[in-house]
Amino acid sequence: MATATTVSCVAHIGKTAGDVWKILDENGQLSMAKLVKATGEPRDTVMQALGWLAREEKIVIEEEGRSRGVSLC
Repeated sequence: MATATTVSCVAHIGKTAGDVWKILDENGQLSMAKLVKATGEPRDTVMQALGWLAREEKIVIEEEGRSRGVSLC
């Protein structure tokens, strides 16, 4: 059974996923570090939002040497 805290946490991740999508739409490909900075959210929350978007096949994550770039599909 989902609690109010669980629902609000999932809602926050969903909102962050929307924010990530908007940032990528406006800026194009960004590194994970720049994306975290642009959202102003904790890294863990951004990573969960990226998982959400990846599951929906909305993003592409590419290896760039020692870092990863994220862009919209």
